[in-house]
Amino acid sequence: MNYRHAYHAGNIGDVLKHAVLARLIVYLQRKDRPFRIIDTHAGIGTYDLTSEETQKTGEWQKGIGKVLASEPPVEVAEILKPWLDVVHSVNGEGKLTAYPGSPTLARKLMRSIDRLTLTELHPKDFQTLADLFAGDHQVKTIHLDAWLAMGSFVPPKEKRGLAIIDPAFEVTDEFNRMGKAVVKAWKRWSSGVFAIWYPLKDRWGLAAFHAALEDAGVRDVLALELNTGRSGPDTPMLGSGMTIINPPFTLAGEMEIVLPWLTEILGEGADANWKMKQIIPE
Repeated sequence: MNYRHAYHAGNIGDVLKHAVLARLIVYLQRKDRPFRIIDTHAGIGTYDLTSEETQKTGEWQKGIGKVLASEPPVEVAEILKPWLDVVHSVNGEGKLTAYPGSPTLARKLMRSIDRLTLTELHPKDFQTLADLFAGDHQVKTIHLDAWLAMGSFVPPKEKRGLAIIDPAFEVTDEFNRMGKAVVKAWKRWSSGVFAIWYPLKDRWGLAAFHAALEDAGVRDVLALELNTGRSGPDTPMLGSGMTIINPPFTLAGEMEIVLPWLTEILGEGADANWKMKQIIPE
């Protein structure tokens, strides 16, 4: 996978990631106290779907493009509304030409009392991100490696909040590095919500990652999958998953409603499926 997310903006992975992220933010808003969102691989914030990068792959057409072209059942529409409202807000009344990445989605859903910390390592992408949020006192942008950020910024002073973690998986030991960083951060902030995204191309690495969480004593872990087909190490990404530590009690029920519908509209054959499992109990 190419490190720069512009090539993949709005794809099937973003559909799962951002549908879940929006629900996590909505849940945090149930209490009056402020919270902080930490986005470890922030990218540039908002993506131009007419750009050379996005046009080169066209991945958004099989992701957010299909979602917006479909008419979801009422229950599904209600759950997806916070996310899709933000998608519509960056496009105005016109056709789909822009896609909000995690930073823009989080910023538009936050309240005035909440805060957002964004880290990005790619120099050009960081500058674009910093320019986007320049002067915004609720957002802090930092040019820093994600795994260093995980050890430096938790627990936040607000005590409440979530970390969204979605590496590019360009290196072969990414699951191992991610496991060490997440465990270290969880030990410092065991009450935080950790939402971790990954492509479903390395099942052995994923199993080892989950085992590392359990061996470290992490509790209450939910795993989600959305597969549009059968992907492997040598195929395009046809599926992605999320592991959520300390998921809201409402999330599993919401995903039981949303994931079957997303599988139906995004699926590309008989191998399309979704899965959800509490892999580590509370």
